Amino acid sequence: MLAALTGLGLSTAAGLNAYIPLLVVGVLANLTDAVKLPDGYSWLSNWGVLAVIAVLLMAEFVLDKVPAVDSVNDTIQTVVRPASGGVVFSATQAAAEFDHSTWMAEHPWAGWLLGIVMALAVHAVKAAARPVINAGTAGVGAPVVSTAEDAGSLGMSLVAVFAPALVIVALLVMAVLAWWLIRKVRRIRARRRAARGQP
Repeated sequence: MLAALTGLGLSTAAGLNAYIPLLVVGVLANLTDAVKLPDGYSWLSNWGVLAVIAVLLMAEFVLDKVPAVDSVNDTIQTVVRPASGGVVFSATQAAAEFDHSTWMAEHPWAGWLLGIVMALAVHAVKAAARPVINAGTAGVGAPVVSTAEDAGSLGMSLVAVFAPALVIVALLVMAVLAWWLIRKVRRIRARRRAARGQP
């Protein structure tokens, strides 16, 4: 159970920012015993790979805070974030050792699939909401929301590794926020259509 919660938390974080959970997992695998990478994922703890991920994170950090550019970035990230979610979910399956469960280890595709679906769902909400937020705030909201997403990704990554039981609470909070955000986006779009005289 803890392995699945760790994976779900990290893939959720990847839906907000593809690179933060990858860096967290890679750095912790290098410097601590908190993350033990399974066979085939040792590349994630390579300092050269982590340096490349850090550069990509810096680019994402800047681009995601610029109105209009953030939407282009979200389009590109439609592939990157789900892939990152699949990687971090699968890369932390070593936590299954603590669960005394071998099911995930015997079915590696399940980790990839869960990670991809979770990250894609979070990314879809983020990508749909951002243009509406930008338009509604004349672009001022972009850096604020992006910073909150980055903080959420880092926080969720750390919770997933060090306190996976709390991932359930974090996911419930995020689900409520997503529901509220989707409703707000729909209301704003409905008002715009009404203002244009569209059905």
